[in-house]
Amino acid sequence: IIFGPLQSRLLGTSLGINLLPTEDKLCSFNCIYCPYSTTKKRHLATSDELINLPSVEEIVTAMALTLEQLSGDGKTIDSITICGNGEPTLYPNLSEVIEMTKRLRDRYQPQARLAMLSNSSTVGNKAIRDVIELLDVKIMKFDAGSEEMFQQLNHPHEPIYMGDIVAGLRELKSIYLQSLFVQGRVTNADPDSVGLWIEKVRDIRPLGVQVYTLNREPADKKIEKVSLTTLQWIADQVRWRAGVPAEVL
Repeated sequence: IIFGPLQSRLLGTSLGINLLPTEDKLCSFNCIYCPYSTTKKRHLATSDELINLPSVEEIVTAMALTLEQLSGDGKTIDSITICGNGEPTLYPNLSEVIEMTKRLRDRYQPQARLAMLSNSSTVGNKAIRDVIELLDVKIMKFDAGSEEMFQQLNHPHEPIYMGDIVAGLRELKSIYLQSLFVQGRVTNADPDSVGLWIEKVRDIRPLGVQVYTLNREPADKKIEKVSLTTLQWIADQVRWRAGVPAEVL
């Protein structure tokens, strides 16, 4: 349930919380670049898919023990990050976990920011956006500027559409975008695809954008990473055409 602390460029020394099963990926997407293989369980639709989720009590207990130990050892962290083996906003009691984690954070590591890594698939839902707004740092996935590219890259569980994601991201305050670029059987790093993506980034107006490529073997063996030069060009395009800070991971 608890892992790290790990080092992150944006989040500093970050302690991770995995709300999802450890033996399988539970996600709303089946991204072709995912290093965790294909998605067998795409959403929380049946009781069978809820069986292996940790309870709120288990999560809070594990977090309390870890934070108490870190503080007892005189160690500090910069952030506590909700992420995990799939999409964390699928966890049914997410708001309760966030509220309890905030209390523990305030007690043991008050300087730490509470963050989340999300694939943005659920932001069309206002109730979920309200929960996400409880966080200090929101890092949202956004890889494609067209519906066709979104479907090819992310293979969402229907009915999830890129237009709904863009509209939801626009409603969230002070977010960061993370965008992964690949080439091969599917390419989102060509000028036309990047241009469409930048139009959406300009519309969303995030605090910043992080661009990166593959660093582990993807589920689809017919795609490959793009060059550092390409990533730097994409970041330059974001700064110039969208007026948004961008960095290469």
